[in-house]
Amino acid sequence: MKHKTVANAIADKLRQDILSGIHEAGAQLRQDALATAFGASRIPVREALIQLEAEGLIQMIPHKGAVVTSLSRAEINDVFDLRKLLEARLFEDSIQKLTESDFAALDEIQKKFGIAIRDADLTQWGKLNTELHTTLYGRAELPQTAAVVAALLQKSDRYTRVQLSSNAARKRAEKEHANLIEAAKLKKIKPACDLLVKHIETVRADLLALLAKNK
Repeated sequence: MKHKTVANAIADKLRQDILSGIHEAGAQLRQDALATAFGASRIPVREALIQLEAEGLIQMIPHKGAVVTSLSRAEINDVFDLRKLLEARLFEDSIQKLTESDFAALDEIQKKFGIAIRDADLTQWGKLNTELHTTLYGRAELPQTAAVVAALLQKSDRYTRVQLSSNAARKRAEKEHANLIEAAKLKKIKPACDLLVKHIETVRADLLALLAKNK
């Protein structure tokens, strides 16, 4: 249990460092150096790396060890195709059941997102984006779909932070989130789901454009 707790703490810190760009794509994460840095044995470090590999943030390469993965066109398309299908399904099932407390929570998240944009607080953008989407789908009674979407949102957190690297993208995301909340409040199921699909497609298009630009 102790090893598991330490491994989770190490995984959380490394995940944050990868998502925030401290460990860039292609960076090698050496187990012995990490063990020294965290003041831990190599066992929880290895467990943390296995967890991050399962999330797609690193890849274990023979004779090289753990390497931070790069953005992938194929993975972007795979993840965002699934997000369009499954998030729309959750949103459709959730909208009619959202409560006043849910909308109060959404408004608070939206307010925090605006503050994070103004403060250029990179660490909050992906977190708040995930919270907003999760809250919008929170009343759906589709536990298997919700579990898959939770994994997809965690995997795309890194992509979201990259996509939100431009001020224009951040402002557009803030506006699109506001539109999604308003459509949900009005219980306009089809227009709301259409807005969601368009929102996800916009993020995908931005990411593919960035990928092409950086080649």
